[in-house]
Amino acid sequence: MTINRRDALALLGTGAASLPMSAVKAAAVADVRFVHGVASGDPGADGAILWTRATPSDPAHTGDIALEWHVADTADGPSIRSGRIKARAARDFTAKVEATGLQSGRDYHYWFTAGTSRSPAGRFRTLPKGRTADVVIAAVSCQLYGGGLFNAYDAIARLDRLDAVLHLGDYIYEYGPEGFGADVAKKIGRIVEPAHEILSLADYRTRHAQVKRDADMQAAHARAAFICVWDDHEVANDDWMGGAENHDPATEGDWKARKAASMQAYFEWMPIRDPKPGQPWEAINRSFDFGDLATIVMVETRLLARSKQVASKGATIAPAEYAPMMAERAQSDRELLGPAQLGWVERTMAGSVATGKPWQVLGNQVVMAKVAGPDLERQMGPERFAATMAKLPEMWRDRLAAGIASYRAGLPFNFDSWDGYPPARERLYAAFRRAKSRPIVLSGDSHAAWANDLHDDSGRLVAVEFGATAITSPSYGSLLPGIGAHIADANDEVRFCDQDRKGFILLTLTPTEAIADFRTVSTVLTKPFEQASVKRFRAIAGKPERPLEEIA
Repeated sequence: MTINRRDALALLGTGAASLPMSAVKAAAVADVRFVHGVASGDPGADGAILWTRATPSDPAHTGDIALEWHVADTADGPSIRSGRIKARAARDFTAKVEATGLQSGRDYHYWFTAGTSRSPAGRFRTLPKGRTADVVIAAVSCQLYGGGLFNAYDAIARLDRLDAVLHLGDYIYEYGPEGFGADVAKKIGRIVEPAHEILSLADYRTRHAQVKRDADMQAAHARAAFICVWDDHEVANDDWMGGAENHDPATEGDWKARKAASMQAYFEWMPIRDPKPGQPWEAINRSFDFGDLATIVMVETRLLARSKQVASKGATIAPAEYAPMMAERAQSDRELLGPAQLGWVERTMAGSVATGKPWQVLGNQVVMAKVAGPDLERQMGPERFAATMAKLPEMWRDRLAAGIASYRAGLPFNFDSWDGYPPARERLYAAFRRAKSRPIVLSGDSHAAWANDLHDDSGRLVAVEFGATAITSPSYGSLLPGIGAHIADANDEVRFCDQDRKGFILLTLTPTEAIADFRTVSTVLTKPFEQASVKRFRAIAGKPERPLEEIA
């Protein structure tokens, strides 16, 4: 498959703004349904991106569909802003428009119509200007469709106060029905579509469409604007600039074509601004100012500049590989952000600090803390460890034993995280210092919850980190319940690690403090479910030397 860049940009760009009346009149008329709901994203002080998908009742319909969009003060009130737009067949009948001209710091409701058909109503809040008392954000990541029910999104949709949702990646997964999480998917009847690993534009569109049909996903999108970045699984596992662990060119074709197809589907199906003309599609780093309180800086750590991960040649790491892997890891030219994006981060944070904002929040995909793997045999004791190992499948016993041996030799817990790129991490920490910021780092990817104090190589505290657990995706806790506590015990930077439970972070920012509330759901296998707050941590504004504080 070959995607012409100019033609694809034209397809993406045309659907992103209101069309002149004459252009809309040329759109085909069809009986449509809004089975994928609505979504908003990338909020600004005067509006937001509004998204929907118009599904023709006739599967053979090939023409564009004329839509009207509406913004109102209430879900059933009169429109105060409206316009017309096409749901283009070339964009899989998705449509996006940027609603503007609204007041700052206010809730608005929106919907779409096509003839007599009306979509569900959604809600978003414009960004505040000037003095801002507080901001409440939900941070989420890692929603394997077959891994469980989206109960965490049900919980988010019911929150009384919510300004935005930060999605840190892995909105979809590429695996087929026999891949990651297949046992749970079969048990609860959430088999992925299409029924194979996704490779083509049609495949990625189908997988996005399946996720958007989920009622809890729709409810969360309707509740608040999403600020999104992708991680790896929106394309393929452990991807980097030139490929992915889960991509074989010999059997799965050209990497660039697969990446382009996945990105096109992402821009079509997500409430995110389309690529800027002249900029690479991968450059989705952007920032959002919440009045005088905070700047959220969203970065891209996968496709734009990432160097290939250090990896073993086999399923387990052999002792002979320790030294060469660590030498490769230490190479100074290995990148995650790249120089251009790193410079942008520094300038954006410095500008935020200069205007007196107490908080800079980095929306980042992978865990940033220095995390050594746990020596479970020593921590659990020989007898308990042996009993635990005996319960594992043989494959996992071998992998765990090899992993512990590598941790004892000083290898990090996860080479795909920032721990696999220590020189790049130090460059980022230096940028924090030059910007005079001690930011809050938000992380996804790991399927676990984290509260971490981040130090540079000199031992200076440079940032704090909150890692969002998965919405559904399984983690090491699925095999070894309680392993998160052992990880925390083995690492000075890790204040809290929960590898067992699913949920999200509710982050509340005020001029004096930031509180991360780790919210969990009791199950992802059934409904109903119960919610809980399992840990809360506080960071104090203007106190860069103070580590995180656990609070009741």
